[in-house]
Amino acid sequence: MKKGLIVIEAVAIVALLIAVAVSVVNAPSSDLGKDAQMAQIIDGSGCLECHVAEPELPFYASLPVAGDIVKKDVVAGYRSFDVEPMYEAVKSGAKVSEVDLAKVEKVVCDGAMPPAKYYLAHWSSYMNDSKKSIAINWISDARANFYPNPLAAAEFANETVRPIEDAVEVNPLKAALGEMLYHDTRLSVDNTVSCASCHGINTGGVDNKQYSEGVNGQKGGVNAPTVFNAHYNFVQFWDGRAATLAAQAAGPPLNPVEMASASFDEICAKLKADAAFDKAFTAVYPEGFTEQTITDAIQEYERTLLTPNSPFDKYLKGDKSAIGADEVEGYALFKKYDCATCHVGENMGGQSYELMGIMNDYFADRGTELTNEDNGRNKETKLERDIHRFKVPGLRNVALTAPYFHDGTQATLQEAVKAMGKYEVGVEIDDAETAKVVAFLKSLTGEYKGKTLTNDNMK
Repeated sequence: MKKGLIVIEAVAIVALLIAVAVSVVNAPSSDLGKDAQMAQIIDGSGCLECHVAEPELPFYASLPVAGDIVKKDVVAGYRSFDVEPMYEAVKSGAKVSEVDLAKVEKVVCDGAMPPAKYYLAHWSSYMNDSKKSIAINWISDARANFYPNPLAAAEFANETVRPIEDAVEVNPLKAALGEMLYHDTRLSVDNTVSCASCHGINTGGVDNKQYSEGVNGQKGGVNAPTVFNAHYNFVQFWDGRAATLAAQAAGPPLNPVEMASASFDEICAKLKADAAFDKAFTAVYPEGFTEQTITDAIQEYERTLLTPNSPFDKYLKGDKSAIGADEVEGYALFKKYDCATCHVGENMGGQSYELMGIMNDYFADRGTELTNEDNGRNKETKLERDIHRFKVPGLRNVALTAPYFHDGTQATLQEAVKAMGKYEVGVEIDDAETAKVVAFLKSLTGEYKGKTLTNDNMK
């Protein structure tokens, strides 16, 4: 009994000491600029001790028990978030990734970082109210500066997601040629497959198959993402191997499984043989058919494939009647479960590479043999950290684009939402909450050419 009281008293004393310590933690000096203040918070909060490739481990990392905890946390921290690009950008006043802004904002608002077990040993890292206020205000300012949101109502101007523009500036003559090329089967070796074969404009920009079929019925190894709103993606393809829409358009024609043409010279010869098309094309591109002009025209057309004015966009613009209570609650859950930290911007995604299976092992549970496509970004970089890391898909029109994930394993939105909760956040989202998130996701279907986008496969 006496020993128990001693332990309780000791715990109480430690708790009191910690409370006193964290209460006097100093915020960065107001004499510093805002960027310098934020850099100091990142540095002083221990972010660089877990969320970088080569952290400087504390002395107790070599101890038997504490060391194991530290090393486990460091591995988990770096897997989920590499803070170094943000830190370097903050120090130089450069543009910060909007995903990084969203991630840091979420953990600061939730009080999740630094974790209690860290600031027990590093009391000065505690995020007191002054630090939180500085960080939140800096993030809000950075978002307004780098990612302005003029279409949204004032109360939603600082959201991590933004309404889609009605249009972006394009060359209409090039876009018209691009539309013809997009639907032209002559880009394939046997004149059977076009861009639209896998990314149908009348089917939500996809084909609704787990794996698309190329020439001779060959199947690819990755699910075809939608072409709608791809203009907003920071790179193209799940593995990010194309920096632009034009670079993406250059891939499938020469891919042996997709269109299987031997070269763009072969494609150009077929197109040039069409006298009327050749005349129309050279009127816009005097140099005629080349890989560069063909892919440039397709890119210009794809930039027109925007779907603004979804019910959710109208809600963000200030029309509170555009979505119902379930959708509003679904959006709140979407933010609660960290979805809005990666699915950001106009396309609600497409701005970062993220690990598939942060909290649980998706691929082990899938129970099927791993493929090269499962390596994700690692296919390009060969970095171990990039294994199973993929470009985050955009969620616009997601109700039309099943099946889901890079491997097309999730047949419904319900399955996809539950899987994301389990593997990315580590929570089991119940059926009632899942239904509300799905209702919200369905409100992301926008308009194309002034009409609500539909999918002929679903009629």
